[in-house]
Amino acid sequence: MLNQTKPDPVRSPLLDKAQAQGIRHGYFTRIGGVSSGIYHGLNIGTGSNDDQALVAENRARVAAWMGVPARHLLTAWQIHSPDVVVAREPFAGERPKADAIVTDRPGVAIGASTADCGPVLFADPQARIIGAAHAGWKGAFTGVLENTVLAMESLGAHHQNIVAVLGPSIGPQNYEVGPEFLARFVEADAESISYFAPSANAGHAMFDLNRYTVDRLAKAGVTADGLGRCTYAEEDLFYSYRRATHRKEPDYGRQISAIVLERE
Repeated sequence: MLNQTKPDPVRSPLLDKAQAQGIRHGYFTRIGGVSSGIYHGLNIGTGSNDDQALVAENRARVAAWMGVPARHLLTAWQIHSPDVVVAREPFAGERPKADAIVTDRPGVAIGASTADCGPVLFADPQARIIGAAHAGWKGAFTGVLENTVLAMESLGAHHQNIVAVLGPSIGPQNYEVGPEFLARFVEADAESISYFAPSANAGHAMFDLNRYTVDRLAKAGVTADGLGRCTYAEEDLFYSYRRATHRKEPDYGRQISAIVLERE
């Protein structure tokens, strides 16, 4: 599959319903790219050590699938923050440091770059306002999901009309955390203990980032769902920071999840 020349993203049935309102989306995999070696496939990571000419070609292929010029495929300089930016045109100069982007402008594809963290795509089909968030544990914990909803509402969306879907991210069977991690969550909310399961290693736990993310989205008042795909386990399809770390590989690729308002 990695030898295919065109991207073949995973889709969300919930977001597919928004296609009728001219909203296109895709959770892109490694399929359809030109990178090789540890980056084999559709690596869009500008922060990786991959040949940046190959990264640019991969991003151009994603943009083509989304139906926009390459410079209209926007990702932020992600810093594991709760910060959201509004984009109405291609970024001028350095990309903004943030972890979510929202827009109400057709022809501007917005995306989240991930390699275990959760990519969440948002759409209010009635208001035709969209969002894309990079939600690792820190971003989700500190409010990037709720802030994305608020930013969309500032443009005219209504939370009860927003659909938000978590794409491929690390699953609970592969996300082991230490005692200080668990303590941080339980101190903030005692009920968070339900997202942790015992680990084979004493003092550690397995964290369900997927369910934590979807639950926080639901509490924000949107229609929430998750694809239930694990980046660590599905090596043929997804890059994984943790998998690369466990193998002591020098670097890792990144996949992108993107959404766009098609021009009417």
